[in-house]
Amino acid sequence: MYRRTGLISTLIALLAFVLWTPASAAASTAPAGAAVRAAGADAACAVLAPGASAAAERAIAAACAQVAADVWYTWGGGHGSQPGATYGQVDPTDPASEHDPERLGFDCSGLVRYAYAQAAGSDILNGVASAQYYTHRAAARFTAAEGLAPLLPGDLLAWGTSQDLHHIAIYLGAGKMVEARQSGTKLMVSDVRMTGYFGAVRVNTGAVTGNVFQTWGTGVWTKAAPSTTAARVYAFPRATTVRIECQKHAESVTAEGYTNDAWSYLPDYKAWVTNIYISGPAWLDGVPTCAF
Repeated sequence: MYRRTGLISTLIALLAFVLWTPASAAASTAPAGAAVRAAGADAACAVLAPGASAAAERAIAAACAQVAADVWYTWGGGHGSQPGATYGQVDPTDPASEHDPERLGFDCSGLVRYAYAQAAGSDILNGVASAQYYTHRAAARFTAAEGLAPLLPGDLLAWGTSQDLHHIAIYLGAGKMVEARQSGTKLMVSDVRMTGYFGAVRVNTGAVTGNVFQTWGTGVWTKAAPSTTAARVYAFPRATTVRIECQKHAESVTAEGYTNDAWSYLPDYKAWVTNIYISGPAWLDGVPTCAF
């Protein structure tokens, strides 16, 4: 009786194992693999090096949450009246953008704007890539020649030239960045690309120091020296908040019905602009005379 009962029990156990194994293995193996991939993705979009400020960590967390949500790149996305994903536009230079008006998402600067608005609690980087790189809220700046060694997570990386900065991303550390890269792709974590890399800026989310003024006019060029014939550095597309280090008398300029020989040095651009295009008196109050 015992032997028979044991045999039946064994057969039942073997049958249960045969019936259970394929379904159970499929059910347990697939989620485990998915969990590993999800964990890998989550780990990749995070602060990957020490030294970041609390605000920079918040900006990274905000950007990475959009990556985790599988949000699209969309040209012009993120530039609504308030920071956040918006439907994009067709980029006439990129056939891959044909579906961008149907996609809720961000372009490169839209993502940066959103991330730092979440970090700072206010819309401190409202603008395109060049405006964000040249922000008067810069706490530190780094050239391409310095490489990635001095950078901290949360620093903004820019690509292009001084006259045309066309892409921006958020550094994570360990040679990685989070970005809205191009039409037809989702927000992503990438290796930092050094080809075309222009430099980086560390964002000050606190009070701005220095002499802060507003420019006026559209397409106003800054110059490498206080002269109309000096090399062009960057053109303000519209009224822009700038930080002025000092001012000096140099070449006399006549424009917009005004004549003035005063020029201001803008440390965030390493460039000069005639005081004609700075709101205020011809010689700016409270700004020292340049020693150079």
